[in-house]
Amino acid sequence: MNDLTVEFDALTAEQYIELWETAWEKGPTLHQTTLAMDHTLFRVSIWDKDRIVAMARMNGDMGLNYYIKDVVVRPEYQGQGIGRMLINELFRFINDNGVKGTEIYVELSAVPEKAAFYEKFGFEANEAQRLKLYHRVN
Repeated sequence: MNDLTVEFDALTAEQYIELWETAWEKGPTLHQTTLAMDHTLFRVSIWDKDRIVAMARMNGDMGLNYYIKDVVVRPEYQGQGIGRMLINELFRFINDNGVKGTEIYVELSAVPEKAAFYEKFGFEANEAQRLKLYHRVN
C-alpha cells in the first residue's frame, strides 16, 4: 500500500467503467459515464502506480445534502483500509465546503453486506424505503 496515491476530480469515464466492471456487472455507456463525471460534485480516486484501484463520487447541493455514490475498491485491494481512505476524503470535502456551524445531511445506499462498513463512520439505517426505477430513455 506504500505506492498508493490519491487524486481528486481526475477520474475519467473510461477509468470509472474499468473499475465498475471489477466489482459489478457490465458498466454504463461511455456517454452516460462522461456526463456523470462532468456533473459529479466531487470525485476521489486511488491509484497503485498507474492502476486505478478505488473510487468514490459525491453528488449534492453544497448546502443541505450530500449523497455518496459508487464507492468501489478493486476486489484484490479490499481489506487494506482503502475504503476508509475514500470515505475520509469525502468527509474532508464536506468539511472544507459545507456551511460552517450547520448540520448537513449525508446519505448513501449500501447493499446489506456492506452496511457494517458504513456504520463504522456513524451511518445508520432509517425508516425510509429505497425505491428505484430504471427508466428507459427513448
